[in-house]
Amino acid sequence: MPDVVTTAVAPAIVMPAPQYQLGSGVAPATRRLLVAAALLVGDLATLTIVVAILQLSARIAAPGAEPGIPELMPVWILALCGALAGFGLYGSERAEPVDRLRRRTLGNLIAAMIVIAWAVIGKRPGALTGIVAIGAVLMVALGYYVEALVRSGLLRRGFWAAPAVLYGTSPTCAALARHLALRPELGLRPVAILADDDARPLAEAGLPVIPCGQAGIIAQRVEVALCASGDLPADKESWLERLPVRKIVMVHDASALQLLTPRMRVIGGLLGFERHSAIHSPRNLRLKRLMDLVLAIPLAVLAAPAIVMLALAVKAADPGPAFYAQPRIGRNGRIFKVYKLRSMYADAEARLTAHLDADPAARQEWERFFKLGNDPRILPRIGRFIRRSSHDELPQLWNVLRGEMSIVGPRPFPAYHNQRFDPAFQVLRTSVPPGLTGLWQVSERSDGDLAVQKRQDSFYIHNWSFWLDLYVLLQTVPAVLLARGAR
Repeated sequence: MPDVVTTAVAPAIVMPAPQYQLGSGVAPATRRLLVAAALLVGDLATLTIVVAILQLSARIAAPGAEPGIPELMPVWILALCGALAGFGLYGSERAEPVDRLRRRTLGNLIAAMIVIAWAVIGKRPGALTGIVAIGAVLMVALGYYVEALVRSGLLRRGFWAAPAVLYGTSPTCAALARHLALRPELGLRPVAILADDDARPLAEAGLPVIPCGQAGIIAQRVEVALCASGDLPADKESWLERLPVRKIVMVHDASALQLLTPRMRVIGGLLGFERHSAIHSPRNLRLKRLMDLVLAIPLAVLAAPAIVMLALAVKAADPGPAFYAQPRIGRNGRIFKVYKLRSMYADAEARLTAHLDADPAARQEWERFFKLGNDPRILPRIGRFIRRSSHDELPQLWNVLRGEMSIVGPRPFPAYHNQRFDPAFQVLRTSVPPGLTGLWQVSERSDGDLAVQKRQDSFYIHNWSFWLDLYVLLQTVPAVLLARGAR
């Protein structure tokens, strides 16, 4: 089937720019093969690095001993690649990051169990069981970051996302095109719009528009059709099913529901979505508390020397206490004290008041974000360092150990900040434990205004799961290292 050319489309239809192509420039099967090969190479590289780390650590722990980890490599490779392929991770179809993380974790768990079983059957050293278990944990974390690098490279070269055509009304197609353009990691790239023959050109979408009567000119490089209409007209269903694409997806705008992993129910001829508030379950709250202790206890021990050294540096920069405690609103509206390393002058509040009174632009910025890009309260050098690196938050591990906070959750705000939200959201936000890190911090971080904070925190509360917490934890590492949005 020929590619779309100017002579095949009516003159009234919006045409693509000269460099625009329908597709990635390769056949669909070739694109999918390239994606699978790149992801597979990434996993093999990750496994090689992890095995090298395990081998080196074992030799340091027991000099002269030979743990025999490389002997398990062939079995581990086959088990890992087979498990991840079975979970659909060698393609871009299942592209939601949290879902991919869940599948990656389960795949590594299954692979580790196979390797351990092989080691037991072969009567290899019993220490290998623990070594493989540790390796599986490393594989999840390191594999997550390696996959992100591979996906980034595939995105830059136009191979990650499957070329898709959109069908629907002008507003729905334009909105869907904008959404997918902002989220290229979702694995779908709009390349054209199918419009009714009497529809006006959808110029605002920035895509070529093809009338339904000429739908047969769609190139074979287009893999997916997205029907962006709320209801598919009966007279369009037959020709839509005959399009030369691998799959057709009916798209409904459910953004108001903030669903991450919806449960679908068929009710007669209707399709319904269930939303469960899992985080409010007592059992899940106990699980979350257990996870907090498992993480917070070793982290507190490791962080203690750094906290002491930073506290001495703060006292050297400005007289006064190295720590400070600020009242914050916790779960169920309970007031508790959040502990931080002091990153500001002792007279910070007086400095802030004088600065806002003298600078109307700064006051407007403060009222929108409750943060300042040029904050006169922050101590030079040490203050900016611990804020940008988030080291000032380390003492809050004590709050986690006391049960006042969780490792992951909505950040605890002062009363003046919390009162800027509507009453319903204030109740929702304080219905869960506040967190040391949160979804807002690892996405927009400090660059998000009140509306962004509300959207991200609401999404987290409505969609909480173990996997979402794990995703936030893994995203926290690059967010802290790169100081994205931190002030």
